[in-house]
Amino acid sequence: MSDSAAPIDESPAPRPDLKIVSSRVYRGPNVWHYEPAIHLVVDLGILEDFPTDQIPGFTEGLLERLPGLRNHTCSRGRTGGFVERLNEGTWLGHVAEHVALQLQQEVGHDMRRGKTRQVKGERGRYNVIYAYFDEGVGQAAGELAVRLVNDLVEHDPEFDFDAELERFIVRGERSAFGPSTQALVDEAVSRDIPYIRLNTSSLVQLGQGVHQKRIRATMTSNTSSVAVDIASNKELTLTLLSAAGLPVPRSQSVRRVDDAVRLANRIGYPVVVKPLDGNHGRGVMLDLRDDDAVRSAYQVAYDESRNGWVIVETFVTGKDYRCLVIDGKIAAIAERVPAHVIGDGTSTVTELVERTNADPRRGVGHEKVLTRIKVDQAAIDLVADQGYAMDDVPPKDTQVLLTLTGNMSTGGISIDRTFEAHPENIEIAEEAARVVGLDIAGIDFIAPDITQPVRETGGGIVEVNAAPGFRMHTHPTIGDPQYIAKPVIDMLFPPGAPSRIPIVAVTGTNGKTTTSRMIAHIFKGIGKKVGMTSTDGVVVDERLIIRADASGPRSAKMVLQNPRVDFAVFEVARGGILREGLGYERNDVGVVLNVQPDHLGLRGIDTLEQLADVKAVIVEAVPRNGFGVLNADDPLVRAMRRRCSGRIIWFTMSEPGSEIRTSVDDHCRRGGTAVVLEHSDKGDMIIVKQGRRSMQLAWTHLLPATFGGRATMNVQNAMAAAAAAFAAGASLHDIRQGLRTFSTNYYLAPGRLNEVQVEGRTVIVDYAHNAPGLRMLGDFVDKTGDALDATTELGHITRIGVIATAGDRRDSDMIELGEVAARHFDVVIVREDNNPRGRARGRVAELVAEGVRGALGDGVRCKQLEIVLDELEATRHAITVSNPGDLIVICVDQTAAVMSVLESYGKQAQPGARPQREGDLDNAVADPDFIPSNP
Repeated sequence: MSDSAAPIDESPAPRPDLKIVSSRVYRGPNVWHYEPAIHLVVDLGILEDFPTDQIPGFTEGLLERLPGLRNHTCSRGRTGGFVERLNEGTWLGHVAEHVALQLQQEVGHDMRRGKTRQVKGERGRYNVIYAYFDEGVGQAAGELAVRLVNDLVEHDPEFDFDAELERFIVRGERSAFGPSTQALVDEAVSRDIPYIRLNTSSLVQLGQGVHQKRIRATMTSNTSSVAVDIASNKELTLTLLSAAGLPVPRSQSVRRVDDAVRLANRIGYPVVVKPLDGNHGRGVMLDLRDDDAVRSAYQVAYDESRNGWVIVETFVTGKDYRCLVIDGKIAAIAERVPAHVIGDGTSTVTELVERTNADPRRGVGHEKVLTRIKVDQAAIDLVADQGYAMDDVPPKDTQVLLTLTGNMSTGGISIDRTFEAHPENIEIAEEAARVVGLDIAGIDFIAPDITQPVRETGGGIVEVNAAPGFRMHTHPTIGDPQYIAKPVIDMLFPPGAPSRIPIVAVTGTNGKTTTSRMIAHIFKGIGKKVGMTSTDGVVVDERLIIRADASGPRSAKMVLQNPRVDFAVFEVARGGILREGLGYERNDVGVVLNVQPDHLGLRGIDTLEQLADVKAVIVEAVPRNGFGVLNADDPLVRAMRRRCSGRIIWFTMSEPGSEIRTSVDDHCRRGGTAVVLEHSDKGDMIIVKQGRRSMQLAWTHLLPATFGGRATMNVQNAMAAAAAAFAAGASLHDIRQGLRTFSTNYYLAPGRLNEVQVEGRTVIVDYAHNAPGLRMLGDFVDKTGDALDATTELGHITRIGVIATAGDRRDSDMIELGEVAARHFDVVIVREDNNPRGRARGRVAELVAEGVRGALGDGVRCKQLEIVLDELEATRHAITVSNPGDLIVICVDQTAAVMSVLESYGKQAQPGARPQREGDLDNAVADPDFIPSNP
């Protein structure tokens, strides 16, 4: 190499490294936004070092492919803001966000919300969040956005963006609502009526629970099935209309072509031949003037008939009008003009059709407001009947018909005539809808002029259609659009009619299941049909319909779809929020009990502050007329008041005069509401404070769930439930009665502080599985144990704890659980859940036992530690090592199976009962609700 050779440039070059690491669909309010969103985690790879201003030609190429990006405001808040960011240099994750939004706009989904944030502590990785209307289209938009960005960095010869965009648009159009359904959904949304799409087509639920109505295109919950059957039978329809004295053509149905010819001769030419049960104008043959024409037309109509019957009827001459009748009143009238082209003196018929179909308003089927004209053999024959071939050039201003019927689905156009119809014609159309019995009917008139009475001009009704299309009225080719969705929604939801059911959402680290059950029990007592979701399953009107962890968004949707439910209580878990968001739009009351260290280290949540941000989602989902019920004693929960749009109701167990209590009292003096605890010689009283009023609710020791006031966690849960019920409109009497009748027995609160007597032993079954929960349970154990000590001749009883935690917790959390247990139990038996969640069998138990051993030297209560991994074996072992009078606490995973084991001891004690063999639970369970699991 010569000394004059140019130096080698070893600087890295941009490569198409952008990739999607993970994706998630949020179906409701979530940690990123108040509305549904798609969350992509993308890795830029080497592109982290190459913002857009350092990639030659990138911005120009992007704007050439998606010119709509020029309108994006981005963070600048003005049109063109995103282009400014591109020119200044922005990272490609941010670009992918905007491309995904613009791709959705290309299919008519006007999505504009998005944000891109770097993943904390990970270079080159970004959270890309953007709005969506249809989740399938939204996800596809994200994937195509990444491919496009990579292609602009380095072109992939196998990537054809135009072809990919076309496929993406087709997919979007397939998943989109039709024009009629979309009009109804838009009107419902404008009135704050919620909707749920029930399938991939046009079946939609409007409203929630008991208030729900359903639509499928323009058929509604009010549409009579009998009326639809009548409208589907053209001959029967005309017979009924004729009997009512309405003007209709003479007609009769036949099943043979020879019969059709004979009938045509009898009623007189010209005639119409059409299928008895057809729709959308398919198979309709008009203006037939001889026998040969009838024979040819018969086969076309027969092929479109589902039942093999064909109608022959008098051909009524005139213009084609569609009268839309909704709830007995005319809503719109459109003149339908058959598909046609107008000659310009230079273009052939084929060229004129192509030019007409190029109109951006025309699409395939019902995907757009107009349908493309289809050139088939029938169209070619019709053009020939008018004296032209497809290659001929019609004279200027000459109209050439491509079809005889004016249906929009065959390429026709519409002219609005709503305010031109003669009153008598309006009366006839409304009467026809009543005769058939349709709530939404399309009445087809053939008349020379709709402004003149059809009885005088010779016109008449030729068809009555169920589920008539709306697009000819909402998007007329000529004239003003008619807002016909309004009378439909007025019919389904008259002014003042409710469409939503009250929703109370409860979250927190501990206590949310019991609190949810208390709230549901209060409103059950009022007479409500309560739908509740919890970690135990979905409950509707106190009937468990699904047994599973149902604290996520899918279960909430299931409750909102149930037509019996008129009040909803949702237990909302951290995992569901992170996985899919809330799954519903908003909650009238959001309850946050506490934020304590549990589930940390999972799904990117490493600190209590991050966990609080997740749980605050239900507070952010409270509307202005709603309530946030917050625990004033928890600083992280207290801080959520700034994130609530509604009013705050505090609940606190703080002593009067404390800083927290003083702040709560100030809140009440300013007109706010709170639930507080007042101490006296007679006990603790729950007080509801509103403004300057103080209203006594209940003594804590008289509430069964508090075990005489010893279960302080349930005192707090009862206060939260009282606050939520008060916010949701329950009276003090109803709240008081609900709390007085709610107990933590197996039937009302399985696995939540259930007390069972087993051969003289007091057994408490609870779900406590983390250190904060066990600490509160331990306080209850101490108080209960002291009370039992006073009743025994020995002066003390043994306190035995069977404990465990989930395998996906941090090592430090497991060790802390053992330390807490050692402070409250004389004997600690460590078990494991059946599912160790990724841990080796025995590892979780060993970590918990490590915590117990570490605490033994600190003067704690524990004197004995044992490890029995199987839950049911651990339960039996606890009974075996105990004596009558002892207190046993079992922290369960399989509640039903454990209760079955405990119940079996009672069965053995009965006279004549056979001995219980280990692992044999046949005939040992007295109650059918105790369903053993892997005994």
